[in-house]
Formats: sequence, C-alpha cells, structure tokens
Amino acid sequence: MAFKQDLLNARHHLVFLVGLGVAFSLVLSLEQQEFNNDLVDKLHFSEEIPDIDPRPLTAEERQWAQAAWAYFEQNTQPVTGLANSVDGYPSTTLWDTASYLMGLISAQRLALIDGDEFEQRMGKALTSLALLPLFDDTLPNKVYDTRSLAMVNYDNTPNPRGIGWSAIDIGRVLVPFNILVWEYPQFTAQVQKVLARWNIAPMLQEGVMYGARVTNELTEFVQEGRIGYEEYASKSLSLMGQDVSQALRYTDFLRLVEIDGVQVPTDKRDPRRYKAHNYVVSESYILDGLEFGWDRISHEFAWRVYQAQQGRYQRTGQLTAVSEDNIDRPPYFVYNTVFSSGQAWHATTDTGEDADEFRSISTKAAFGWYALYQDEYAQKLIDKVSTLDSEGKGFYSGWYEKLDQTNTAITANTNGIILESLLFIREGQLLKVGRQSEPVQLALKEE
Repeated sequence: MAFKQDLLNARHHLVFLVGLGVAFSLVLSLEQQEFNNDLVDKLHFSEEIPDIDPRPLTAEERQWAQAAWAYFEQNTQPVTGLANSVDGYPSTTLWDTASYLMGLISAQRLALIDGDEFEQRMGKALTSLALLPLFDDTLPNKVYDTRSLAMVNYDNTPNPRGIGWSAIDIGRVLVPFNILVWEYPQFTAQVQKVLARWNIAPMLQEGVMYGARVTNELTEFVQEGRIGYEEYASKSLSLMGQDVSQALRYTDFLRLVEIDGVQVPTDKRDPRRYKAHNYVVSESYILDGLEFGWDRISHEFAWRVYQAQQGRYQRTGQLTAVSEDNIDRPPYFVYNTVFSSGQAWHATTDTGEDADEFRSISTKAAFGWYALYQDEYAQKLIDKVSTLDSEGKGFYSGWYEKLDQTNTAITANTNGIILESLLFIREGQLLKVGRQSEPVQLALKEE
C-alpha cells in the first residue's frame, strides 16, 4: 500500500507504475523481436511498402473532418458527456467510447473545436468514466447506457450485475488515456481517478489477456483476442508496464493463407475449442498504424491484408475495404472479412451465421487505408466512400456490394476513425510516447 501511495503522490500528479525502462523495453521489444518460427523465417518481408510523410490536409479533407465531427455534435449526451455508439441509440461500449475520445482529440488538434469546448467535453466524459459501475466490482462492463451510466445488455435493457468485460475494449480505451497523460497533463488526475478503481489482475494471466462473461450466473474467464486485435490491444497495456508478453506474440497461432495472390496472416485457433471466431479484417491493423505507428511484424501484416483487398479488386472489379461494421437492418452487426471460418471474403455475424448478402465497402477502412498508404488504390477507395456523408450526422458506415446501396448506419466508431485518419495525414502516428520531456505512466489498481 505504501508503494501505491508513493505513486499516487508523484509530482505533477504523474504516476509511475514501474520504472521508465520497463515500459520502454517492452515497446522496443516490439521492434526487435526474434522469432524461432518457420513461418516467420519464410515470410520474406516486403520491400515495396510506401512510407508516408505527414502533410497538411487539403480543403476537401478538412471538409471530411468537419462532416465526421458532426456525428459527435449530434450524439453526445448532455448529462454524462458520453457519446452514443450508434446515431440516436443511447448505448456505448469502451471501444466506442475510445473512438469518441480519439475523435475529440483529433477535433481539437485539427481546430474543429476550440480549447474551451475540448476541455469541457473531455472533462465531462472522464468524470462519467470515473463513476461507471463495474462488473463484479472489478472492471468496466461491456455496455452502458449513455444517459444514466447504468450497466446494460447489448439491447440496452438494464442489467444491474452486468454481462462481463472485454479485454480488447479496455486495451483500446487505454490509447486515448495514454495520449491524455502524455500530451494533456491537465487531465492526468482525472484519468488516474478512472483507473484507480479498476482491478486489472483478473484480466491478465501469465502474459495473456482474459475477458469475462456470465455463464449460468457465474463469472467465466475466457482468453480474448485473435491475431491483429490481440497484439493491438496489448500495446497500450505494455506501455503501462503490464505483462502482456504472450498476447504480443504474433506467431504462436499464425497460419499464412493465400488469398488473391497474397500470403495473408490468419489465426489458426479453433473456434470450437477457444469459443471465439477468427476474423481477419482491416480495423486492428489500421488502428495499430494510426496510433502506434506499427512494429515490424504488424507493418508487414497490414500491408498483406491491404494488398489482398486490392488483389480482389483487380480480380473482380469490386472495390474492397472490409471490416466489422454496424448495418442498418437485421442482424445489425456484420464482420466483413478477408478470411474467417475457412473462407476468403466471408461476411458473418458474431454467432457465425452467414451474412454475405451484406458484404460491404467499409467507410472507416477506406479512410484508414487512404491515410496510411495514399496510393492509387487507396484513392479509388476514398473517391467512393467520401460521397457517403449523411449531411449533418457524420458519415454512413459503408456501401453494400450486392444491394448496391448505402449502409445508412451511422456510428461513433466510423466517424472517430475517420477523424483519427485525417489527423494521421497531418501529424503521423498519434501516440508519440517518449517524445515529451517528462516520462509518464498510468497506474492500474492491482491486488
């Protein structure tokens, strides 16, 4: 307890969890990993991956940023300061809350809002996050009502106990938290107040991330994360000195599958054993690039996932930018994948039901690839999705391939990632840990 109190009393309210060297050794290990794995030995790293330098936004790109920010102007709850996950639907997850916080940071840096509005919005959101009831008094529930902060089911019906926590979502929200304490120290005390209530220990076991769910009224812990998402969500935890050594390893369950002429990284864990489907999508790799700047392995894997999508376009003539997305009709959420369930270009629900009828071009994926590569194919993607502005509530989620019409769902995640993507064009990677004069780390409650 004395050690924890010493941390809480650190000068300027900046709290160190472990020595600075521990955190940075973890960061550097991402760049210097040595894998005794035949698959990686045979990987043959690509030499043609473009390096993109930051540049000013064009007038058109600034208009896109303003259009995306309109979502949050319309969907932030006045009492709690949290944003709805979906337009007009008063519910959110930590993943979508992270998208709002990243969108808010992007809006401030792009001068879409002034400093007073930024301070007011961020302060109110952090105040509410510090008040969230926790699942089993341990970690944030998977879903909350944005009006009342009550724990709810996915259909937004009250659930006083909650339905469990998502390790991946928690890893995601730690990204804006890290940015805040490194670059906006006026919010450090508020961020620390949020984290001081969380008990991270049950979520991390021997370097592996575990989510929680309720089964027959008992809490069940399940390994969480698949290739791409698992490593992405681990990185923010590693910056906080947490042991995610196994979750950070790309190759333990790696299988390369040839898709449209590209050896694409997939996860070989059997869903029947591990109780989770394996989706190869764009989003995790895009966020890794936008926020962390990629490590050597994710740089290569992202390029392959992108090249496979370009390969499909070259083969079929169908513009392809796939990711998971809300849709405007049942089943309301679809994973549009490069590979899942043994199939290339498979669209599926979270329960594994076929949803190929709703295969879509994802707006957020197109914006992300455009920001990261800015090549001829990315330009084709942005030319398509930049027309999907709802004119007042942000960008629509995408375009249905077979139905040949707009997917009119409008979400925090789509518009938050668009704002991140446009800020990346101007500034490069968003989490610039180590470039400030004062080292900062956050503390998580541990027992």
